[in-house]
Amino acid sequence: MRLGGRLAAAIEVLSDMEKRHRPAADALKDWGLSHRFAGAGDRAAIGNIVYDALRRRRSATWQLDSETPRAAAFGALLLEWGETPESLDRTLEGDRFAPDPLSETEKAAVASRTLAQAPDDVRADSPDWCQPHLQRSFGAGWVEEAAGLAARPPLDLRVNGLLASRDKVADELEDTRAKATAIAPLGLRIAPIEGSGRHPNVQVEPAFQKGWFEIQDEGSQIAATLAGARAGMQVLDFCAGAGGKTLALAADMDNRGQIFAYDADKSRLAPIFDRLKRAETRNVQAIASLNSLAKLEGEADLVLIDAPCTGSGTWRRRPDAKWRLSQRQLEVRVAEQTAILDDAVRFVKPGGRIAYVTCSVFAEENTAQVEGFLARHPEFRPLDHEALWQDRLGRGSARFMEHGILMSPLTTGTDGFFFAALERRI
Repeated sequence: MRLGGRLAAAIEVLSDMEKRHRPAADALKDWGLSHRFAGAGDRAAIGNIVYDALRRRRSATWQLDSETPRAAAFGALLLEWGETPESLDRTLEGDRFAPDPLSETEKAAVASRTLAQAPDDVRADSPDWCQPHLQRSFGAGWVEEAAGLAARPPLDLRVNGLLASRDKVADELEDTRAKATAIAPLGLRIAPIEGSGRHPNVQVEPAFQKGWFEIQDEGSQIAATLAGARAGMQVLDFCAGAGGKTLALAADMDNRGQIFAYDADKSRLAPIFDRLKRAETRNVQAIASLNSLAKLEGEADLVLIDAPCTGSGTWRRRPDAKWRLSQRQLEVRVAEQTAILDDAVRFVKPGGRIAYVTCSVFAEENTAQVEGFLARHPEFRPLDHEALWQDRLGRGSARFMEHGILMSPLTTGTDGFFFAALERRI
């Protein structure tokens, strides 16, 4: 397929999402099933246009002065693919599968508008209702921080220190051009794709099959390192999910001590078993029953809470979620987080810690959540987070606050993550 056919397909997918209110992954999958002639390269390019259009929806449609799927798709090519109205005219000419070229009205709109002069809400590429929350988190720099969440993401890998070194894995993945991450000590990064390209399927690599690395954003790796799991500890991963942070903690503990990986949702926990086996992790018990944790009450050196959240920090990877999210969903997540934090207290021994993590950039889920917890539980105190960062990582910087650390694409080059370490004094 030429670019015109790919563009038309992207508009079709975006229209399907709008009409049926469905996730991008589902709409793209259905399009692929009904258009089996499209090759892998075509599907990747169509997906890129769709995701770019979703990441940059406000600025893309503003450029064409229209909020249609067509405007979003064309705008994505103008903003992210280096296209111009003239280059698109040349590319689409004679392509019978292409959509209609830009009209004179659309071209006039593009010519009359520069993104640098756009309103803040347009440059931020975020929903209106999110803006007060972003301002509360980032202050005067909220527009630039939000725009960072609308860029294409890299592909980050975490080397399994139990089985390999970072240099060894980098050598094995030489063709991917993976480079050492700037902050995470065992991370490798494959740069964001350009144009119609796609990231390599690293899960087919022998090094992945041998358990030498996992796919994990650098921010998530940093949070696991800051948690401070050490050999011999009793650790509870209280919202373990598929086990990404569990595996990182196990490697930090050199397979010594004990990790209890708990998740109330058995389906979320299910993938952990294959991952543990591949990584040769031997100090983890996966648990789906809260009653089975009774023996750990008052015994845990560390309770990691990778809390359910809005996922606002992952908008680069899941841009459709940005437009489906609502104030009501934020309120539900905040209530869940509060309940989980209060429930976790009973497991922490005196001198032990809670490591509270979200992949959100909203203060309501982060600093405000921690402040509320400390008010309810005066037996806990926050650690000096800047000192903790320097001790555990020794490089890079983030947004340090009295009650935690906020990471973002703009400040740390990672997804948006929040981390807080809370120590039980008595």
